[in-house]
Amino acid sequence: MKVLITGATGLIGKELVNVLMANDVDINYLSTSREKIVETKTYHGFYWNPKEGAVDSNCLDGVDTIIHLAGATVSKKWTQAYKEEILQSRILSAQLLYNLLKNHPNHTVKNIISASGISIYPSDLAKLYEEKFEGVDNSFLGEVVEEWESGIDHFTSLGIEIAKIRIGVVLAKEGGALAPMSKPVKMGVGASIGSGKQWVSWIHIHDLANIFLKILIEKREGIYNAVAPNPVTNKELTKSIAKVLKKPLWLPNVPEFMIKILLGEMSTLVLSSQKVSCGKLLKSSFLFQFNNIEEALNDLLLEQS
Repeated sequence: MKVLITGATGLIGKELVNVLMANDVDINYLSTSREKIVETKTYHGFYWNPKEGAVDSNCLDGVDTIIHLAGATVSKKWTQAYKEEILQSRILSAQLLYNLLKNHPNHTVKNIISASGISIYPSDLAKLYEEKFEGVDNSFLGEVVEEWESGIDHFTSLGIEIAKIRIGVVLAKEGGALAPMSKPVKMGVGASIGSGKQWVSWIHIHDLANIFLKILIEKREGIYNAVAPNPVTNKELTKSIAKVLKKPLWLPNVPEFMIKILLGEMSTLVLSSQKVSCGKLLKSSFLFQFNNIEEALNDLLLEQS
């Protein structure tokens, strides 16, 4: 089996590459940096530039499945220019892959697995979201995910089967959401954000990579929520981080208005609430290694504390 990965050098991509290699999957990957292109027996790099519409078509050689992770991070200040980059990075990369397959009809690609996000679900403190929900959050991130998924849907016109992995809040040792959440706790100034009642549907990065592996091996189609079985509130998450790090929590919640002043529109990253179900994955017999938040935090934080 051989896959083509976009975003292979990012947070999720690095973990996924390790998991795929451990399962004897050969990898071609696309990089916008020629300096990051390496060549080994099972790991081959190829250049692309979605902004310029440039891509090395040799990347398709022997590929069965494309795993599409590329997209500008949302954890960077949202200027109007950067918001456009977040959106366009997803639209242009998907369009370039589509054109690549369309212009090379003799390719061997049968499936595309694309990253997506649970930000598509409207913020709600009570609702539990399953994949069949059809609404879209009235926010910038909701728009981003909607456009992202729409770009992937076009591949069906080429006879390509598609899977979309709606990813929750990724917890990892390096990068992702955990470092900025745990840093103030380590310094003794941790506190819940806003009401603290907003739901955080999280996923350990190791489980996330294995979700992609399962979808790949079993050639599954459709939408899958990549979240752990037990979402927590922001307050519960903050308490759990403090418990694992053995740090006190004594400050009052950081008021919502203050977060909005500090972060502006970007405050939706910490104030929005999506309680998301992974029932579809559980029914597919996927086994989570990290079901509960304290298990995940013990694995990720203890060595760093």
